[in-house]
Amino acid sequence: MLTLVREVENELFEHILPFWEKLVDYEYGGIYGKVDFDLRVDQQADKGGIVTSRFLWTFSSAYRVTRNEKYLQIANHLYQFLVENIYDDEYDGLYWLVNYKGEPKDTRKHVYTQSFGIYALSEYYRAKNDENALKLAKNLYFLIENKGFDPKNNAYKEEFDREWNEMPNEMLSENGVLADITMNTHIHVLEAYTNLYKVWSNEQLKERIENLLHILYHNIYDQNSKFLGVFFDKNWNSLIDMKSFGHDIEASWLIDEALKTIGLEKEEYVQMVIDIAYNIAHTAIQADGSLINEQVDDKIDTSRVWWVQAEAMVGFLNAYERTKDVKFLELVKNLWEYTKKYIIDHRDNGEWYWSVDENGIPSKKNICDPWKASYHNGRFCLEVIERMKGK
Repeated sequence: MLTLVREVENELFEHILPFWEKLVDYEYGGIYGKVDFDLRVDQQADKGGIVTSRFLWTFSSAYRVTRNEKYLQIANHLYQFLVENIYDDEYDGLYWLVNYKGEPKDTRKHVYTQSFGIYALSEYYRAKNDENALKLAKNLYFLIENKGFDPKNNAYKEEFDREWNEMPNEMLSENGVLADITMNTHIHVLEAYTNLYKVWSNEQLKERIENLLHILYHNIYDQNSKFLGVFFDKNWNSLIDMKSFGHDIEASWLIDEALKTIGLEKEEYVQMVIDIAYNIAHTAIQADGSLINEQVDDKIDTSRVWWVQAEAMVGFLNAYERTKDVKFLELVKNLWEYTKKYIIDHRDNGEWYWSVDENGIPSKKNICDPWKASYHNGRFCLEVIERMKGK
């Protein structure tokens, strides 16, 4: 594993972070919004609320772990852009999209976006102890609870207009369904609240985390199949027979992170963490060591997506720590070998490809856009470094 740690450190500090450092927009703020497959930078591309939060999380975490001042400078730059351009001072909350100058472009508010704001701001506070960042993270938490939670159905809502009137969830629905409730939003609200609790051990926040764990176990997780449901109506009826293998293994370790953070060792929740990991290992890992993307009904998407490989490596490393089953370590090593060979973009000034097909041929999707950032692969590296070095 020491070889893996050294290689991962090198990948993060010599490849991933330098790629994004070059894209910092010192004229208008944030990071440039688009790099296409041919590595052409579009300096006039829109900038997203989610992606800006993810960049802020990455550079805050990198500084917290390394204390390298250059990462703090970029985190400061991103924090300023988030506060001054992404945050809506009039109606509260983070916009979905601003233009390249930082002017509001799509003013819809999504609970998913707010959760990433909390995740980023709490990490920035962990790194820098900036009280204003913690205050804004708390504001977003109260905003989600006051505007974005449905107590009747015990569910977090999804999409709103600028003034917080609920709208159909177009942003986080796909495959022909319009979902009132998504697994995706719930796991990322949990992720955000967990990170916030690390810096603000508030009893109500702890109760909300416990409730999210309850929702995940009783409403989203299928205790028979060991898969998570993806899209639901307001009454928690599943809308589609879909399995998202990457989200499942990501949820496994995010759930466990929440359990550890609030000090809850509830047997059925711990078993869920372990069972999800074994299930994904048995059903979706391929002979080449990679993890395929998803299945809808009987149709399997065999593409190997960058974030799915990254989250699988963290998820299986966490499962090893929980079970001491060395099979999980082998899965991590095999995923890393596959990632090095096929997912990492070895071109000059490249980063990671969005995805490759079953033959390892890259798709021509963007290298940077509102959904492709430094968060999944950067976090994978940071998780390996912290877990294996005990920082």
